[in-house]
Amino acid sequence: MAVAAGQLVERIWARDPSVWTGRDEGQWLGWLDEPERMRERIGELQEFVDEVGAPGVIDTFVLMGMGGSSLAPIVLKQSFEGDALHVLDTTHPAMVRHTADLLDLDSTLFIASSKSGTTLETRSHLDFFWERNGGRGEFFAAITDPGSELERVARERGFFQVFAGEPTIGGRYSALSPFGLVPAALLGLDLERLLERTAEMIEACRLAEGNPGLELGEELGEGWREGRDKVCIDETEGGFGLWAEQLIAESTGKDGKGLIPAPGEPPEGPDRQRGEVRLEDPYELGQEFFRWEFAVAVAGSYLGINPFDQPNVQAAKDKTNEVLAGGEIELEPESSPEELFAQASEGDYVAIQAFIDPMQEAKLEPLIERAREETGCVVTHGLGPRYLHSTGQLHKGGPNSGLFLQVVDDPGEELPIPGRPFGFARLIRAQAAGDFESLKERGRRVARVRLEEVA
Repeated sequence: MAVAAGQLVERIWARDPSVWTGRDEGQWLGWLDEPERMRERIGELQEFVDEVGAPGVIDTFVLMGMGGSSLAPIVLKQSFEGDALHVLDTTHPAMVRHTADLLDLDSTLFIASSKSGTTLETRSHLDFFWERNGGRGEFFAAITDPGSELERVARERGFFQVFAGEPTIGGRYSALSPFGLVPAALLGLDLERLLERTAEMIEACRLAEGNPGLELGEELGEGWREGRDKVCIDETEGGFGLWAEQLIAESTGKDGKGLIPAPGEPPEGPDRQRGEVRLEDPYELGQEFFRWEFAVAVAGSYLGINPFDQPNVQAAKDKTNEVLAGGEIELEPESSPEELFAQASEGDYVAIQAFIDPMQEAKLEPLIERAREETGCVVTHGLGPRYLHSTGQLHKGGPNSGLFLQVVDDPGEELPIPGRPFGFARLIRAQAAGDFESLKERGRRVARVRLEEVA
């Protein structure tokens, strides 16, 4: 890299877009200061938690969000073993039904979380539970950027609380903003402790030497230059890799380039590097979120891309809308795992994309193991439509080194979405069909199989 390390750090903190492509990157660096701003809002968050719990009525929380709005909360929930918080980030009708059946609507707060305020999945979840709940605004809250359509709806419907996001932060960099810290507060975390540790990391990431974020970013970038583009992220009990996967894939996977995150995969191999996660205590999560955010920004400079846009995410959404507007949706098997895996070459990776009931995810394990054995490649997997908001950008905009195996199941009886001409079953089938077509249009190697044929 032509830029000296100390100068690179200085220029990132100066919001200099020429670190990357010289376009609008400087407008998307609000995440550098957000943890400090959030320390000033701890009182607001604590007051919210106290008010919610004061009557002794609400003891369950359902966060409805996708991608950047759901992945940090999931990692926080798993790391701190928080049973009171549920995260809904699937359109599979079986899971939506299961969530609805599980809940006591008189003791549940629903939080709609979407920066844009227009996320189709989240708005569908909101409308479904709004109707199911009888339209009682005191049982709903929203986290969204100022002026969004979701903010308008929340105000009109009299939601209990509306939290404003920071518009200068993209979704995948929002873990230390209200999108991550409102759920953290509801989990009962000591936010001062969490953010105090984060502040230490922020100061360390200002240094020219001994800078943990810079050092990780340099490792990622140098590894990419040497052909080690698979980042095998350390396995953690809280599933940190699930969050880091989106950060890396959506930030770097564009212009035919990209780092390929592979949580839990062994780092030994000529095309692999280790993604070290430093988490001796769950309260180090905040500082680790920031270290990885800074590192991926640094890595973006090595790749010569804009780490803060996602030019190919819209493609699958457009395809989904096309399919939804059409006739019957047929998700017929196409090609086969054998044919797909036989196309593997050195340096490729396998991505298993499962549009299935999340409660059946364990059934993918034999297929994942088989993919490793038959290809010798790094194997990643994601649940749809969640991964469309995470690794989907990499799959379409990154290098053409992926072998994509879509797994579908029978979504069962239709579950209507209020105010929509389609239900959840049709929606998830359209999302699967739309992404499959989008990958094919880009010349990606794809196959589709039914879950019952591989489980």
